[in-house]
Parts: sequence; structure tokens; C-alpha cells
Amino acid sequence: MMQQYMEIKNQYKDALMFFRLGDFYELFFDDAETASRELEITLTARDCGLESKAPMCGVPYHAANGYIDKLVSKGYKVAICEQVEDPSVAKGIVKRDVVRVITPGTLIDTNLLEDKKNNYLVSLYMSSLGCGFSYVDISTGELLSTEIVGTSIEQNLIDEISKIEPNELIYFVEEEDKIGTNFIEGIRKKLNIHISKYDPWTFEESYAMNQIKNQFNILTVESLGFSLNHLGINATGALIHYLKSTQKRTLSHINKINIYTFTEKMVLDISTRRNLELTETIRGKNKKGSLLWILDKTQTAMGGRMIRKWIEEPLLNIQNINRRLEAVATLKNDILLRCELKESLKQIYDLERLSGKIAFGSATPRDLVALKKSVAFLPDIKKLFENENSGLLKELLNNIDTLEDIQALIESSILDEPSISLKDGGIIKEGYNDELDELYVAAREGKHWIAKLEQAEKDRTGIKSLKVGYNKIFGYYIEITKSNLHLAPENYIRKQTLANCERYITPELKELEDKILGAEEKSIAIEYEQFIEIRNMLLHEIERIQRTARAVAELDVLYSFAEAASENNYVKPTVNSSETIDIKEGRHPVVEKVLENNMFISNDTYINTEDEQLLMITGPNMAGKSTYMRQVALIILMAQIGSFVPATSATIGITDRIFTRVGANDDLSQGQSTFMVEMSEMATIVNLATKKSLLIVDEIGRGTSTFDGLSIAWSTAEYICQSLGSRTLFSTHYHELTKLSETYRGIKNYKVLVKEDKEDVIFLHKVVKGNADRSYGIQVAKLAGLPAAIITRASHILSDLERESIQKEQYIIESTAENTLTASTDVANEKQLKLDDFIESEIVKDLKKINLLETTPMDALNILYQLQKKVAEI
Repeated sequence: MMQQYMEIKNQYKDALMFFRLGDFYELFFDDAETASRELEITLTARDCGLESKAPMCGVPYHAANGYIDKLVSKGYKVAICEQVEDPSVAKGIVKRDVVRVITPGTLIDTNLLEDKKNNYLVSLYMSSLGCGFSYVDISTGELLSTEIVGTSIEQNLIDEISKIEPNELIYFVEEEDKIGTNFIEGIRKKLNIHISKYDPWTFEESYAMNQIKNQFNILTVESLGFSLNHLGINATGALIHYLKSTQKRTLSHINKINIYTFTEKMVLDISTRRNLELTETIRGKNKKGSLLWILDKTQTAMGGRMIRKWIEEPLLNIQNINRRLEAVATLKNDILLRCELKESLKQIYDLERLSGKIAFGSATPRDLVALKKSVAFLPDIKKLFENENSGLLKELLNNIDTLEDIQALIESSILDEPSISLKDGGIIKEGYNDELDELYVAAREGKHWIAKLEQAEKDRTGIKSLKVGYNKIFGYYIEITKSNLHLAPENYIRKQTLANCERYITPELKELEDKILGAEEKSIAIEYEQFIEIRNMLLHEIERIQRTARAVAELDVLYSFAEAASENNYVKPTVNSSETIDIKEGRHPVVEKVLENNMFISNDTYINTEDEQLLMITGPNMAGKSTYMRQVALIILMAQIGSFVPATSATIGITDRIFTRVGANDDLSQGQSTFMVEMSEMATIVNLATKKSLLIVDEIGRGTSTFDGLSIAWSTAEYICQSLGSRTLFSTHYHELTKLSETYRGIKNYKVLVKEDKEDVIFLHKVVKGNADRSYGIQVAKLAGLPAAIITRASHILSDLERESIQKEQYIIESTAENTLTASTDVANEKQLKLDDFIESEIVKDLKKINLLETTPMDALNILYQLQKKVAEI
């Protein structure tokens, strides 16, 4: 047996092998030591004929799932090695083989999966040409593929992986020394994914192509939408091979592949998703407090998974966006329709995962009953929209198959409340199978015979407490208490002695037992066979069930958007191809929900790519700058996923990407300081943003010295305005940056209003045109609860620093003016320009007017800045 174990284990070296021995799964050697440590179970040893005893531990067969789940959740693979022949007919050692390898990305047990979250497995192929990227949720059959080529491959890859949050990733990197394993390790650490290098030959194009053709039963991969040499072919083929080699069964529910590009949906980088808190909060990683928390009113698990995906992938196609918005409007405006739809959706189980269970052969009788109950409500849903003649709702209703034949099959065959176990009977209804019906009658009559025999024996013996019982070990028996043993007839044969009674058998009872148990055993066996046959019949209908499930899920998300819009007073946005964003009385969808008594202050936003391109926003901390900027980004995102928005009106010029640079975060695991992270995020933005992008830049440059930070912030704002042209919300405490509005037509100054009350400050949370001249940092520190001594001392220090700063700036003005005039003279002579004309220019006249006692240092510096530009032109 150990030789058999070693031969099988040699094929699954990277997995912990659960080796079936009778009623236990046993683990040996290193596997046993690992499992005993991770599962906290006793480690023993067994004499296996080796030089030393083999470490060993085990878990009961019937309770194995809990142990397996615990190991898989920690990132281990578990190979299930079963007995694959009947021990009663085996010659020698019972034949065993691995029937499935369970990995973090291949879980199908619904008890281990989040209802409203996908469990993805990713396949990654990297070459010098780019990256092939495919992922699958084996519990639902959803398969997607793309390729990433050109520039920013690694950044796009990280963004894509972080978006789908897979539990497992397999990969192969060509020319690993050039592309580097450090990148893969960085993904492992940054995103906390179970990653393993997979067999290189499975990623080879011709082999991968054959895997795809066999899976989808096609002649060419082009028929699926792949182009020649598409790198997604390599990744997808290897993924299919991995699934087949671990699951050891057909994957009939994986019958469709979605080949997508990055031009179809808005790409949101990892920083933007984190900063906008789309599906979870930054702190605590909770759904509550996220945009998903506000919008998710879905009634089905399928809808819950789809709404998460929609939020992560806003649309770029205006027509598709408006189709969604029109459908939401229909549902929002008809309260009765929405209520009736909700009641029907509530009754529908997870059709996607039920179809996955059917494909895997793991669906139970109760799963089929759940399918039947779900299908029963599909006609009601279709009837609700029978007068809908166009648009997305009509299309979805056409895709919903009422599946009446499936309902009829299950209704006629499976009991309404079947047994949990397949091995105990109690599954098939009477009337479905003639042979079973005869056995059911025999079993029922047998029980009547037993009851009749019990009464007859009571009358014959005079023992009122006599009873005929049954258990699985001893079968049927006659039980007599100790006080009545003297009344037992001579033909009673003792079968079992207990503390307070004796159990007997008689020839007549034995004959009845053979008839009854024979009928029961045979009926159980036939019920099992019939159930497997019914499940296999449903296997051929999986594609219909999946198509219906997708349509129901989409309808559920549209209902959810309508419900959220009605509940929160959202309006239908206008989405067009312009470059203007015009929001009236916009609100932050999450913050307004958590504030009590409707205390949220709404704000208008107008931004374009011409004269209102970059809004320079100043004001103190806690005044609401970050909330305001985030709400603009969220309103745009909500509009482009097809949701109504929190405003009184909103016109959204289509936005190709949203970028955010918010807050202070370090990444010590990658050796990056707070300022390095800040600069890296800003580099991503300026390298990828376009004129149609929205940029949220919050306090750039605060992670370094004042002058360094001011210089970077100043230069960045100029670059965005001059080179990118992106619509930008730019908040800062560097009040010097407000001078940029005098130079650049597209930059406009805005401030958050505050009201000073003696030494305190009241935040009004209203954004208006203009610029703030103070940051009120000391007042905020006071509100935060710093001791009075610190606040007082800080005020004194601030006064001293401001006085010294003015003196330094005056000195800078004087020396800079002298140096600038000297330099300008040299330039004029060199270019043979008339020095007199230059000195008489308006700029120099302004410079001469500077009075250091009356002119502010920044006004003077701005004049010098204009002078330097003039010199450069000359």
C-alpha cells in the first residue's frame, strides 16, 4: 500500500495528498507534518516496512471538508486520493487514484465562497512581446481573456489583477532574467495572492491552441474572437489545461469566452480604486462605507457579483451607458413594477453556481429543488415586462428562458424535501419509476407487517411494553425489559443484552426483515442511479441556465440602481461626447449617507478642457476639499456604470480614465517611502492621462521639504495645463500656486469657505471661486484635541516664522531683481537688441514699482517670473 502511495504522491509533489484508507483520509511523511501543524491535529507514526516509522496523521472521511477548506484557505493544494474500485471485488490492494486537486482558485463548495463575490483563478503568460492574461471563476463558468502590449505593461497588469482580486495565479515568464521574477514576487507581496509557476510547455502556442479548440469544440480559435498571435491564447490554453489536470472531469459549464480589450471599459488603477473606496473602505477593508455599500440593493447572489464588476469597469460607450440609464429610469419611475420585481428576484437562487455544481457532478437533490423553485418565478418576471418593446430591458427579457421543461422534470422526479445524503434514499418521488414504486410499496407494507407483528406478540405474551425496533447494526429485534424476561416465549432467540433489557429475534421476524431490508437497499440503489441520470440530463441544459442567469443578474443590477436612486434622491445624468462636466448641487454618495439629519452641503462643479480646465482648490484641512473632489469622481463613475447620480442635474462628458493622487501612504514592503509612493502615483498619472481623463490631485508635494514640494506642485500643475489638457481638480496648501491663474487661462482658483469665530474656525464645506490665504492648521490641531500649551506655542512659532519668511522673501526679491536685470542685459547685448527698449518695457516698469513695504513677496516674485519669461523669449 505504501508503494502505491509513493507512486501516486510522486505525481502530485506540490499538493498535500489525502489518501483514503477505510473511513479516514491519511497523510504521510512531510504532508503529515505540515497538516498536523496547520490543522492542529495529532501527529503519529506508522511502521511501513521502512528503516524508520513514517510520520502520519488523518481526518475522518465524513468530516474532511472542513479540514480541506482550512488548508486551501492557507494557500495549500490538496489532492484527494480515493478508492476507485469496490474493495469487495478487488484482487490484492484496492486501486486508488487522485480524483481532484483542490486549490485556492478552484473552490466550488458554496459554503466556502462569498455569495456576492467571484473566486477567480488567473493564468499569466509574459514574453518580450507583452502579456497574455486569462481568468476564470470555475464555480460559475465565467472565462475572460485579454493581452497587454505596448507601454506600461506592468502597471496595467497590476491594475487588472487588483481589480478582479483572484485567489490564485499561475504563470510562466519567458526570458525570466530579462523580464524579472522580482515583478512576480512584487505582485505576490502587494496583492497577497497564491502564486505558482506552471509547466512552460502548457503555455506553448500550438499546445494552448489545441486545448482551446478541444474545450469549445471548434476548428479555429479565430471563431472565438482571438486574432493570430494573440497572447491571450497562450494564457487561456494553459488555464484550461490546469483546470482539467486538477479537476479530473469535463468542464462543460465553461462554454463561452469573453475576449476583451482595454478600450471597451474605463481602466481604474489600484490607487484610484483604493482612494475612491469603490468596493471596500481603505481602513478595515469593509464593504460598509464603500460605493458598493450604497448601490448594492441586489436580491440575488448573481446580481451581487455583477454589480461589483460594473462598479469596477465603467463603460466608455455612450450608447451602452444610455441603454442602462433608460432601463433604470423605467424601473425607478414605476414603484409597483419595482416592488413586484423585487419579490420575484428574492426567490431565485444562485443559478450560475447551481449550473457549476451540475457540471461538476456535485449537485445534490436539494440543489435541484432550489433550481426548480427558482425557475418557477421566471415566467412572473417576463410577464412584468410584457409591454416593454425596446431597449435593454426588452433584450434581457428575450434572453430569459423560462426553462419550463427543467422545472417539469425536477417536479416529477425529485421529492420537495429530499434527503441530504445521496446514499440514504428519500430522493425520488413515487410515480417516476415503476420498479421503484414496487419497492416503495414493499417497504411500506413491510412496516405495516412489523406493526402488526408487534401487536400480535404483545397479545401472545401479555407484555404491554414489548416493542419491535430496528438499528443499522443489528437489524430488526423484539425488545423486552428485564422485569418481563420471565414471560419471553421459548421460540425467542436472544440477539443482544443491554443494561435494562434483552433483544430477541424470531424466524418470522427474520423473514420479514429480509423482505423489508431487501426492498429498502434495492430502492436506495435505484434512487441513486435515477438521480445521477436526472442530473446528467440537466448537464445538457447548462448553457440555457447560464444564459438565463446572466440576464437575471443584469436585471437585478438595474433594479438595484433604480432602488438606490429612489431611496437616495438621485437623478438621471446626461452622458455625451463633450469635454464638459457640469454638476449642479452634487453630493458625495457615501458621506451624505453617514451624516445625520441631512447635514451634507452640496456643491456645484463646472470643468472643461478650455477656460475651466484645472480647478486650484485651497482651504484648511477638514474643510471638505478631499470629499468634494472624490464626489466629482464618484458622480462621473456612477454615470458611466449606468447609475443615477447624487445631484439635482449632471452633464458628463465621457471620461476615459479617472486618476487619483490622494493622501499619504508608504509601501515599506517595497522599500518605498511616503514621498516615493506619492511621486510614483503622480508619474503614473502624467504618463497615462489624456485630454478626456479626470485627474484628482490632492496635496502633492507635501511629503518633502516646503520648497521642494512647492516646486514639484507648481511644475506639475503647469505640465497638466500645458501638455496634458486633462480636466483636473487640484487641491493644495501651497497658496502660492493660486498665482498660476494669472498666467494660464485654464486654471481657476476655488476655495472652501470657513468662518472665523475669535480663535476658532467653523467649516462651511462650500466651494466657491477665489483663493484662501490661510490653512488654519493650528485651529484644526486645536479641534483635534492637542493640549493648549502646544497650541499656544505653535501660534507664537508661526508668527515668528511668517515674519522671518517675509524678510527672506524680500531679500530674494532684491537679489533676484539685480541678477535678473544683469542677465537680461547680457542677453540683449548678445542678441544685439536695444537695451533701452528692453528697460522701457512694461515688465521692467512694473519691477521698478515694487515697494518692499507695500508689495507682497509673492506679487513681487510673480513680476520677476514674468520678467524671466520675457528674457527667455528674447
